[in-house]
Amino acid sequence: MKKFKGFIKKEFYHIFRDKRSLFILFGMPIAQIMLFGFAITNEINNVDIAILDHAKDATTKEIINKISASSYFSIHQFIENESDIESVFKTGKIKAVLNFEKDFSKNLIKENQATLQIIADATDPNTANTISNYVNAMLLNYLKEQNKDIKIAYQIMPQTRMVYNPELKSVYMFVPGVMTIILMLVSAMMTSISISKEKELGTMEILLVSPLKPFLVIVGKVFPYIFLSIINAAVIIILSMFVFKMPVQGSLFLLGLESVLFIITSLSLGILISTISATQQTAMMISLMGLMLPTILLSGFIFPISSMPLPLQIISNIIPAKWFIIIVKGIMLKGVGLSFIWKETLVLFGMTVFYMVISVKKYNIRLE
Repeated sequence: MKKFKGFIKKEFYHIFRDKRSLFILFGMPIAQIMLFGFAITNEINNVDIAILDHAKDATTKEIINKISASSYFSIHQFIENESDIESVFKTGKIKAVLNFEKDFSKNLIKENQATLQIIADATDPNTANTISNYVNAMLLNYLKEQNKDIKIAYQIMPQTRMVYNPELKSVYMFVPGVMTIILMLVSAMMTSISISKEKELGTMEILLVSPLKPFLVIVGKVFPYIFLSIINAAVIIILSMFVFKMPVQGSLFLLGLESVLFIITSLSLGILISTISATQQTAMMISLMGLMLPTILLSGFIFPISSMPLPLQIISNIIPAKWFIIIVKGIMLKGVGLSFIWKETLVLFGMTVFYMVISVKKYNIRLE
C-alpha cells in the first residue's frame, strides 16, 4: 500500500511540474466557460443604428431619446435622405435604420396613427429579427405611457423591411461563416502540421542550414498549400452559388482576390503555430482549440460582436475570421467594392506580414 501511495504522489508531482498539463486541466475549462458564457447570447446590446427623421417634431425626438437611452441601441448617425440608406448599410457598421414618416406627430394626434419604418440589415437574419422585435417592444412601451390619459388610443404602425435578405434565409449567414472556418482551419492546420512534422523528424534543421534563407524555406514550404487552398475556396464558392443559391452581388474577381489574401493570412498563422509547436500533436491541438472556438464565437459568424462585453469586442479584432466575414458578406450580399472594404483588407494584409515576420525571426533564432 505504501508503494501505491508513493506512486500516486509521483504522478501528482509529474502533473504539477508540467505547466502545459495544468493549463489544459484548469485553464481551458475556465477559458471555455468564460467564452461561452459571455459570447453566446441571443440578446442585443449597443447595436449601431441610423435615424432618418422626416418629421423632426417633438414626438419623434421623444421616441429617439427613449431608444438612445436604452442599452440595446446606439444611434451612430442621423441621415437626411432615403438615398443615403444603402450607403450607410454598405459600410457594415449600421444594422438598422429607423425611418420616421413626414408629419409623424400631426398624424398621431389627428388620425391617432403614425408610421415608423424599420429597415434592417438581414445579412444576419437572427440579429435583424431581434432588432425589429426590440424596436416594436419599445414602441409598445412608449404608447402604453402615452395612452394613459386619453380616450382614443394612439397607434404607431411599425413597418419592417429586410434588406439584402428579404426572405431571411439562414444560408446567407452560414455560407460566409462556414467558408471562413473551413479556409482558416484547413489552411492553418495543414501548414502547422506539415512543418511540425519536419521538426519532429529532424529534417527541418537540415533545410534551415541549407544555402536557402529561412524566409525562402518558409515560403517554399507554404507555396503548394496556397494552390490547394485556392482550389478549396473555389469549390466552396461554386457550391454556395449553385447548390445553396447564394447570390454574388459584387465582383467575383474581387471575392477571389480577398479569398487568396485570407488563405495566405491563415497559412501564415499556421507557420507561426508551427514555430511554437515541437510536435504534430501540439500543433493539431493549438490549431483546433486555439482557432476553432475563437473563430466560431468571436468572429461575428453566429453571435453579434456588438452584444459582447467590451473585452471580448477588443479581442475579436485580432481574429482574422472577423474581417474576412465582413468582406465576404459585403461582396456577396451587398455588392460592395474595394472602396468599402479597404480597411478590412488592410487589416488582413497587416496580420499576414506580422505573422510572417515573427515566424522568420523565430526560425532565425533556431539557427543561431
